[in-house]
Amino acid sequence: MSSTALFTASSGMKVQEYNVQTIAHNLANVNTTGYKKQRAEFQDLLYQTIQAPGGSASSNTTKTSGIEMGLGAKVAGIQRVFTQGSARSTDRQLDVMIEGDGFFRVNLPDGTEVFTRDGALETDADGQLTTIDGDPLADGITIPSDAISITIGQDGTVSVLQAGQTATSQVGQIQLVRFSNPSGLQALGHNLYVETGASGDPLVGTPGEDGLGSLSQGFLELSNVEVVDELVNMITAQRAYEVNSKAITTSEEMLQTASNLKR
Repeated sequence: MSSTALFTASSGMKVQEYNVQTIAHNLANVNTTGYKKQRAEFQDLLYQTIQAPGGSASSNTTKTSGIEMGLGAKVAGIQRVFTQGSARSTDRQLDVMIEGDGFFRVNLPDGTEVFTRDGALETDADGQLTTIDGDPLADGITIPSDAISITIGQDGTVSVLQAGQTATSQVGQIQLVRFSNPSGLQALGHNLYVETGASGDPLVGTPGEDGLGSLSQGFLELSNVEVVDELVNMITAQRAYEVNSKAITTSEEMLQTASNLKR
C-alpha cells in the first residue's frame, strides 16, 4: 500500500503544479486589457475497490459502506471566468469598452474571424479600424483622413466630424457577438479567441440588444484578476504541494522500515 501512496501523493503534487502555473498566468496578466482569469478544476482518479458498498455482510445484513482506495487527483480542465472587469477612463476617442456580454469581431490576415474583449482600437494607413496589432475589425469601418473627431455610440454607431463640416456623418456600426458557452473559446494569445465546437456558433447583434452589452467610448476594460484572491490561492496551492510531498516522504519511510525488517 505504501508504494501506491507514493503515486497517489505524486499525482497531488502534479495537479498543484498546474494550479500554481494557472495562478502565475493570471498574475502576469493583471494589467492586460480585457483579460479573463483562469481557474484550474480537479477531479479524483479511479478507485481501487476492495469491497463494494452494499455487499453482503451476512445472510441477513448488507454493508452500508465499502472499501475504496483512492488513487489521487487529475486536472479536469482549466476554465476561463468571463466576469466583467473594472473600467478605466482613458479619454481617448478610439478606446471602447464592452459593458456586459459580447466580443468584438476581428479578421486575421488569413481570413479567420476571431474575437476579443480588448477595445484599444487604432486606425491603419487607410483609416480602417483595427486592433493594436493591426488586424481590422470585421465591421469594415473606415475613418476619413480629414476627421477631426470620432464618436462611438452605445449601440456601436460610429460617427465623425470632418473638417469644414458642421454636422457629423455616420461611417459604420460596430457589431458584437456572444456565445452560449464563452468558456469553450480557444485562446490564441494577443487577447484573441477563436470559436470551437464547445463554444457554439457566434451570435451577431447590435450592442445593447439581444443580451449583448453596450459600448462605452473613452474607457477600457481592465483584467478581472483580483490580486489578493490569487495570492491566497497560491498560498493554498503551496501548502497542498507541501502536504503531498510530506505524504511521499512518509510512504518512503514506511517502505524503508519494512525493507529493514529482519527475519
